Amino acid sequence: MAAVYKSLTGSSTKSVTANGTPVKKNKQRVLILSSRGVTFRQRHLLNDLYALLPHSRKDAKLDTKTKLYQLNELADLYNCNNVLFFEARKGKDLYIWMSKAPNGPTVKCHMQNLHTTSELHFPGNCLRGSRPILSFDAAFNSSPHLILIKELLTHIFGVPKGARKTKPFVDHVMGFTLADGKIWIRCFEIRETAVSKSDARIQPAEVTEKEIVAVGEKGETKINLVEIGPRFLLTPIVILESSFGGPVIYENKEFVSPNQIRSELRLSKAGRYNQRAEQQIERKAKKGDLGLRTGKERPNGELEDRVLFA
Repeated sequence: MAAVYKSLTGSSTKSVTANGTPVKKNKQRVLILSSRGVTFRQRHLLNDLYALLPHSRKDAKLDTKTKLYQLNELADLYNCNNVLFFEARKGKDLYIWMSKAPNGPTVKCHMQNLHTTSELHFPGNCLRGSRPILSFDAAFNSSPHLILIKELLTHIFGVPKGARKTKPFVDHVMGFTLADGKIWIRCFEIRETAVSKSDARIQPAEVTEKEIVAVGEKGETKINLVEIGPRFLLTPIVILESSFGGPVIYENKEFVSPNQIRSELRLSKAGRYNQRAEQQIERKAKKGDLGLRTGKERPNGELEDRVLFA
């Protein structure tokens, strides 16, 4: 009804800069969906991200894992220019595809250590539909591929002003930290508490710089960060030039596939088993030579009583 009223009255709410040119509006919409075979924890994580991103649209599961170019058609169908696709493999591994539809680029990451909001039991909370503050580590500006990943994360997790189902509040922070070649993502609530009398009596020399900013005159508040979840970490694998296809413009040479890790563990266990089996065969052969095995007679030696006093 608001759109109809504006079209009939001819009113416009476009903001204009000092030069008279209209300000470009940030229009971002995210399509969130998963493949077949996701576990219940992965499904709950998808629901948590959908609740945190009011400008997102959730779709049914995708039946195929090879024809990912179909996601561009789904994004165009739902009028979305960002795609967040969860690919589950073997019921154990979870890969996340972040793409800028329809022209790209696309980032494929391996998700680990995922924890949903319900299982963490954190005391923090935020308003549903509020906009977050995105906090990026300074290391994201160190290399070109990290700058690209930072820009893509900004488009996906940054809720534009005036988007669908948004509320005019900013009450939580999403932190993106880079450590050990992995991206650690956590979400915090911005909690404001009134300054108590004991805090007001604290001398500036007895507190740190951050506490001096928080403690002030009457009417000011102290700001704390309380984690609300979810939390997970991403390991970048490859970056493709186009959306779900095209040439590889970056590849993480240090990434080891979970299948390779499980294969090496099985081979190490098989090696220990083969070593124990060989030791058991050698022990049986030695007992057989000494005549110590049950059910087998020991051969008569030259010094046996039956041979000497025959």
